[in-house]
Amino acid sequence: MSSKLYKKYLSLKIEDSSYFYLFKSGIFYIFISDDAKIISPILDLKLTNLNSVIMKCGFPVSSSEKYFKKMEELNLKVKIVTLKEDVLNCDFEKYADTKEFSEIIESFLNVNIDSLSIPQAFDLLYDLQNKFKNLKEKKS
Repeated sequence: MSSKLYKKYLSLKIEDSSYFYLFKSGIFYIFISDDAKIISPILDLKLTNLNSVIMKCGFPVSSSEKYFKKMEELNLKVKIVTLKEDVLNCDFEKYADTKEFSEIIESFLNVNIDSLSIPQAFDLLYDLQNKFKNLKEKKS
């Protein structure tokens, strides 16, 4: 995984090096390589090895509100990158006719996105992801 992650990081940095790229991997958010070396002291995150060559630092999803707020306060240019293995592969037609699916969609459509802070937006997305995961588990 680390070689795919590093290749993705390099391609993003070539595309726009002005951002720090924060990768969501399972239940963690991580910065890697040069981004990790720069961000680690700023956010007081422990710098460790991803492998023998690449450094990383990060935090658990459960602490994301704290770190997103800090990044926002510091005006850090950060882009979140969700790795493919974190995306649900669903056949939505199987769920679309359920009441629970309709309620999830309805609640999302009623959100005023113009009034959300960055941490609130990520909390909303995290909550939606969990609701859909729960729905998928119930249907399996």
